[in-house]
This record gives sequence, structure tokens and C-alpha cells, in this order.
Amino acid sequence: MGVAITGYFPSVIGLYLSTFLMSVGFHYYETIKQSLSLQWLSIDEAPAMLGRLIAVSSMASLLAYSFLWLAQGYLKLSYETIYLIGGGCCLGLTLFAWLGFPRFQGKTPQRKHLLMRKRYWLYYALTFMGGARRQIFTVFAGFLMVEKFGYSVSNIAALFIINHLFNWAFAGRIGALVGRIGERRALTFEYCGLFCVFTAYAFVDDANWAAALYVADHLFFSLAIAIKTYFQKIADPADMASTAGVAFTINHIAAVIIPALFGLVWLVSPMLVFLMGAGMALISLLLARNIPLAPQAGNEVVVGKVVYLQEGVG
Repeated sequence: MGVAITGYFPSVIGLYLSTFLMSVGFHYYETIKQSLSLQWLSIDEAPAMLGRLIAVSSMASLLAYSFLWLAQGYLKLSYETIYLIGGGCCLGLTLFAWLGFPRFQGKTPQRKHLLMRKRYWLYYALTFMGGARRQIFTVFAGFLMVEKFGYSVSNIAALFIINHLFNWAFAGRIGALVGRIGERRALTFEYCGLFCVFTAYAFVDDANWAAALYVADHLFFSLAIAIKTYFQKIADPADMASTAGVAFTINHIAAVIIPALFGLVWLVSPMLVFLMGAGMALISLLLARNIPLAPQAGNEVVVGKVVYLQEGVG
């Protein structure tokens, strides 16, 4: 509903309210998706299956961005119409999922309250840095394309199409790769790559090279499933739902702070924003190297282990 009504409230307050409404729905959905995927998938099948889920999601995004590209570039549809069609399709799919599927029962009853455990501290830290990293991509890399290289709405949509084509083609394989090489090596590769990408963002002067960096940046997102599979290996199975909520809260601490703080820096020097992003990638790399080669309950970190009781007290 938030998406559907967005085009009909073309004011700052209207945009805030419609964005808040769609955000409530989106974050509720994303939390449930993470919780259920980690509950239902076994440790062995989770990496490859999470990669396939990203690929399926990218296929849906391909359809959406292809429609946006056609709507803006050729059909000349208004924003009101585009948002109404997008939100209407989402409502239709929701009704189909509600009526077309039975009620599924989880294998392990979930704790019904939010909780934080000391032994999950590395997962929390990786989640926070992941939220910070996402803001560099979703906010400032997009700014770079529009402000420095003059990308239009249809140009950005075309770039998103390329991103999701790559995800559709490679995300399943990347998930399987995470299962083979382990979370520590996968995240090490991701953060080394992000350091290079963010540093290159700071100095790029060619629109085509900037687009290539944007695609590479997005492709690295698939490796972030290693954070989820790491948590699945170390966690109490009854903690999946409550920790999904906690993780989204931690992720969004960065989402609140980074755009506002780095936005002020952007007004002074866009280059400095991306160099700071490269610094965050190095912090994430250090955290990733603290993941054991064989993580499990009782072996959550290499350095900074927390002593806890058999009953699972944090």
C-alpha cells in the first residue's frame, strides 16, 4: 500500500509518510524471510539455497526494473501510475501467497521475546558493518552516478537490470561457493573486493568504469549470505526468529547514522565518503578474519571467546 500511494503524495511530508508505511511492511517481510530460511534450511544446504533465493529475487527485480525502464523511457507513464502498478502487483502477490499456501509449522519452537547473547557478538558486529556498507552502495554510489555522471532515471534502471542479471546468473553459484570454502574465506574475499571498489569510487572519472564498479559492488552483496550461515552454525536453533529482529535493528543503526553523517561529508568531498567506506571495509575484513574455519556453538570466534552456561545463557 505504501508503494501504491507514493505517487499521490508529492510533498516532503507525504513522501515521509508513504515511505514509512512501505518501510514497515518491507522490514517485517525481510525479518520473517531471514528467520524462516535459517529455521527451515539445514546447515549443509543453506549457503546454496540462500544463493538461489537471491537469484529468484533478482529475477523478480529484473521484471520490475525492466518495467520501470520501459515506463520511463518509452511508455512515458507518470510516477503516479508507475507506483500504483508496482504497489498493486505487490498486493496481488500477497493475496496469492496468503490464499494459495498452507500454514507451515517450524521444527523448533522459537523464543517469543527479543534477546541478545554475548557469544553472538561477532555476528552483531558483522551485521552492523554490513548495514554501514549497504548505505555506501544504496545512497552514495547512486549519488555518484546521478551527480557526477548525469545518469537519468532510465539509465539507473538499466544499471539495476544489469546488476540483477548478474545476480540471477551467479548468486546460486556464489552461495554454493560459500558452502565449499567457508564463511571466513568468503567474507575475506568480499571485503578485500569492497576495499578496492570503494577506493576506486573515490577516484573514478569515467562513467563506464563507474558503472562497472557499481555492478561489481552489487555482486559482492551475494557473498554477505556468509554472515547468515555463520550465525546459523553458532546459534541456538530457538534463537533464529528473535535474533532476526535484533539483527535488523542493529543493521539499521548504521542505516540511520551513515546517510546523515556521511551526507554532511559528501557536501565537502564525495571522494572522502568513499575513502571512509574503504576504511569500513578494512574493519569488516578484520572482523571476518576472527571467524573460525569451523564455526559452531562454543567455537564462535578465534579471539574474544565468551564463557557461557550449558543452558545457553548469553
